[in-house]
Amino acid sequence: MKAPERYYDFQKDISGCGVFGVISREKKLISGDMPINAMACMHDRGNGLGGGFAAYGIYPEHADKYAFHIMCDDRRGVEGSEHLLRQYFDIHEFEPIPTRETLAIHNPPLVNRYFVTVREDKPEDLSKLPEDDYVVAVVMKLNTQVPGAFVFSSGKDMGVFKGVGYPEDIAEFFRLDEYKGYIWTGHNRFPTNTPGWWGGAHPFTILNWSIVHNGEISSYGINRRYLCEHDYLCTLMTDTEVVAYELDLLIRKHGLSWNLAAKVFAPPFWEEIKTMPEQQRELHTALRYTYGSGMLNGPFAILVADNNRLMGLNDRIKLRPLLVAEKDDMVFMSSEEASVREVCPELDRVWMPKAGEPVIIDVKE
Repeated sequence: MKAPERYYDFQKDISGCGVFGVISREKKLISGDMPINAMACMHDRGNGLGGGFAAYGIYPEHADKYAFHIMCDDRRGVEGSEHLLRQYFDIHEFEPIPTRETLAIHNPPLVNRYFVTVREDKPEDLSKLPEDDYVVAVVMKLNTQVPGAFVFSSGKDMGVFKGVGYPEDIAEFFRLDEYKGYIWTGHNRFPTNTPGWWGGAHPFTILNWSIVHNGEISSYGINRRYLCEHDYLCTLMTDTEVVAYELDLLIRKHGLSWNLAAKVFAPPFWEEIKTMPEQQRELHTALRYTYGSGMLNGPFAILVADNNRLMGLNDRIKLRPLLVAEKDDMVFMSSEEASVREVCPELDRVWMPKAGEPVIIDVKE
């Protein structure tokens, strides 16, 4: 095939998508205006086919309950999802998620939230599962068995708000300026090989985990098959979904530390492992052999959060941008320094993490 004569007229944005995160180590509440403005600064990283936010600490009055955010195509999906929830949970409160009419948002799904606890008399089919596994199993059931309904958030004292549009449009729709949380993440989507639809926008979640991602998981196929062996069903047609489920599997179920899980996602090359001291070499060799199917191939920068920490991680040759900055008790992570300085002009420290090296920030107990 002949190369185009005017090759310089052909451009490809290799850094499409934008991610932003902020955490207060002291668990001070941060207004939703901060992540909204930071994401608006990265408007041109997206194409309007997906935006979203995750926030922690937003439901203190229901902190002991699972907050299920569910989107449905129609009333049939609402009725089906509510019927399934009542089979497996006690519903203490439910309501439509507050929204406002937004010119840029067209034909949104029905979005509701339910604050639930596990029933004491568990149905027989899931009765032997520990509580967290029980909740995960119900999410998988709802996503696969109720037509037109998807769980887009299922953790405690946290919530995800996402859809088709630019992040600032999604924030306007969900009235996120009215929320306050001590951890926020945001995402601006530029899908290249997966559909732009409400369930496929970022963040992706399961239980308290949330993940936003810039890049492409080219190992999606093998990651998905590996997760199926552990009863996680990928239904949202976006490669990033596998990362949320792998986090739950590796850290919660298998007991790996966040650092070790990061080394599963972005392991050192075999050439590096061979030159390591014996103990490190044995550890990384064992991780590669045990979790080879969980490795994330392809370019990525991800932000991962739960109720206690925020982690930023690049792929092992840093094919996507990621910056970290500090100001007092706050730590920012972003695709661009401009987005951080938009909301916090004076910073104490700014740096770029090395390829494959996680930056993990904990809140103080």
